[in-house]
Amino acid sequence: MTAGLVVLMSPFSGLTVSAGPLDDARGGASEVLNSSNAAEIIDNTAAELQIVFSEEIENDDLVMVDIRNYVNVRSEATVDSEKMGVMYKDCGGVLLEEGEEWSLLKSGELIGWVENEYLLFGEDAKELAADVGMTFAVVNTASLRVHTEGSLDSDVLTIVPKNEILEVVDQSTPGWVYVDYGDIDGYVAAEYVDISFEVDAGETMAQIRAREAAEAEARRHQNYGEYMTGADDMLLLAALIQCEAGGEPYEGQVAVGAVVMNRVRSAAYPNTIHGVIYASGQFTPAMSGRVNQVYNSGNIKQSCILAAQEALSGVSNVGDFTHFRTNNGAHTGIAIGHHIFY
Repeated sequence: MTAGLVVLMSPFSGLTVSAGPLDDARGGASEVLNSSNAAEIIDNTAAELQIVFSEEIENDDLVMVDIRNYVNVRSEATVDSEKMGVMYKDCGGVLLEEGEEWSLLKSGELIGWVENEYLLFGEDAKELAADVGMTFAVVNTASLRVHTEGSLDSDVLTIVPKNEILEVVDQSTPGWVYVDYGDIDGYVAAEYVDISFEVDAGETMAQIRAREAAEAEARRHQNYGEYMTGADDMLLLAALIQCEAGGEPYEGQVAVGAVVMNRVRSAAYPNTIHGVIYASGQFTPAMSGRVNQVYNSGNIKQSCILAAQEALSGVSNVGDFTHFRTNNGAHTGIAIGHHIFY
């Protein structure tokens, strides 16, 4: 899942689908996993499969996979044709051609055929996308103040730089967007952010190989001449916990670590801590590069380190849940601090 499928929010026409990820806004190690020539890859694959794209992608062209683990994407509408890539649980795409048994779709850089029994179309696809997707605000100005209220006269909590990615919690206040920025929740002026809605995209075989190579290289990371050990995975997990729940109670920090480890153990996600944390569209601090900054600084709270160690030891206070987000009342689950786990 190295490239997200971005669905741009329009107040006039509903959801419209874009095939590209939030590349310009991302930084850090996640860039290693994103192709710099996505357009060329898509064009070449389209030419190979003799596909002609329409000028506009309609709202009804959204398609989601309906699976527990993953489904193979093929070059032709047969199970014995070349494997072009894989789509995982909660991945989405753009429907190019719907057949009786197979459909042709585009998901990130991945183009190919999937059996219809593993797909959701129309309203079913939109409903699932709304449930599993995330709404982001990307800062489009040099710096942006986060306020305590939807007013310029309110206190300023912090200032975020251009291209920083913020998780959107609510958009009901005219002219303002209520966002989650790590352990800070506040309001930003709507005119200074670009809003997008993102669901996961599939992986091409080339992306799978690149991700696996990047994970192997991360495990081989050198520090003063010594190769990376298991302690580095622990610190990476602790850095994510600090970014996502540094201001939450300790129980909430353990819960974030447990979500990561539940994904590692699940066949529906990458089977490494590194792969889970940097999966597209999943953890905003990893996408923006803040996880890397905290990890490289070494300035990680002791509580977050202890929480990571507990999660790595198998402790989970959220069962087998694999998702969490700011608790805005939209989901049911286990509420811990400001988060809901489900």
